[in-house]
Amino acid sequence: MDRDSTAQADREGAGPLVQPGDVPGILFQTGYDRLYAADAAGAARAFRLACAADPGSGEAWGALADSTRDAGEAAGALAACGRAVALDPGVWPWRIALAEALRTAGRFEEAVTTGQVLTAERPDSATARLGLARALAAAGRRDAALEEYREAVALRPGDREAALELAALLVEAGDALGAVELLQPLSRRDPEDADLHAAIGRAWIALQEPVKALTALRRAEGLDSDGRLGCAALIAALEGGAGEDLSAAYVRALFDRYADRFDQDLVGKLGYSAPALLREAVDRLGPASGLRVLDLGCGTGLAGVAFRPLAGHLAGVDLAPRMVEKARARALYDELSVGDVVAAVAGAPGAWDLLVAADVLVYLGNLTTLFEGAAKALRPAGRFAATVERLDGEAAASGYALGPSRRYAHSEAYLRETAAAAGLTVRLMESCSPAGRRAWACRVSSL
Repeated sequence: MDRDSTAQADREGAGPLVQPGDVPGILFQTGYDRLYAADAAGAARAFRLACAADPGSGEAWGALADSTRDAGEAAGALAACGRAVALDPGVWPWRIALAEALRTAGRFEEAVTTGQVLTAERPDSATARLGLARALAAAGRRDAALEEYREAVALRPGDREAALELAALLVEAGDALGAVELLQPLSRRDPEDADLHAAIGRAWIALQEPVKALTALRRAEGLDSDGRLGCAALIAALEGGAGEDLSAAYVRALFDRYADRFDQDLVGKLGYSAPALLREAVDRLGPASGLRVLDLGCGTGLAGVAFRPLAGHLAGVDLAPRMVEKARARALYDELSVGDVVAAVAGAPGAWDLLVAADVLVYLGNLTTLFEGAAKALRPAGRFAATVERLDGEAAASGYALGPSRRYAHSEAYLRETAAAAGLTVRLMESCSPAGRRAWACRVSSL
């Protein structure tokens, strides 16, 4: 039997057929015996000798690549894969292994290039797609990695490992809702999978859903006998009330999904008037023009429409990339960026004449950091105009509270005290209840 037949017999479970005096065959047998005994290092030693005895054997180099990879020898695995592919470029598993070895060795862009060649040859290969996704993620090319992960999961829906990796990347990218939607069907099919429940719990944390997060994490902890998933610490933190504010991931995911129908629903159906209310309030404080204006949480640019006439330079920032795309299409803004509003004000001290936050503070509970940043970001006599939902009654004593609509309401006393502590002077605060819809308090502050 020739070498290829021997290797084929081994792959089919019969084990290599070794003839007396067949040194490479004996070494192969030893290597596979070591692999079956979970001794990757011993297997690697045997396969190295097999390669030395028959350096033209792609099968020997391929086996050496597998064993060195399992032994954690990234450089050895890469070298062996390269030799195997050079000897027989037509063996698909070796080419897949080479792409993986490049990534493991830290040669991310080479791994991406190799993966792109493989997926171009076999676009329906879930294995190739998954390998390319991992390489792209390692290279920091998150958006492209997400596309490849989605393709891999679509081609092989039952691959929980790929689904878990995709879910983790979705949470990182701010689409924790997408992660939950991806993993929940898998957890229903396999309710004893601790990893799935833990990942779902972490996604709910990102979405600031503590009750749902606790349910998933407690389920995972009950299935995780050795505590490797670290659920106990997360559960303790949640039970202790950690993470009051709505997370950036929740807000970004919510509005990215809502971007296409935002204007129609908000203005057409709900009579949204926050930008107009703010513009009226600013006008009543005195005429202004040629201002440097920053629209915080600009969304699709509705506030930009109201404040463009006052602006010599109009900038906008929003967490949701698709919202920013819609705002850019209006051609109103001189500058647009994707980011957090608190970071936006903190990063530009003394840069703005007017900060506008229309229907933004409802996604923040504690306003201390934002107000402090606003005070530093404004020029002398600069103004900060914002809307909030009003908190009255007994609940007002807490300063702010999260309502059933997942929006925060703030008390007048809290707004005044927090503004004063940050160095802002409240020039105008008034209550508005347009057409019986949600109650607003228009707030304009000035240094």
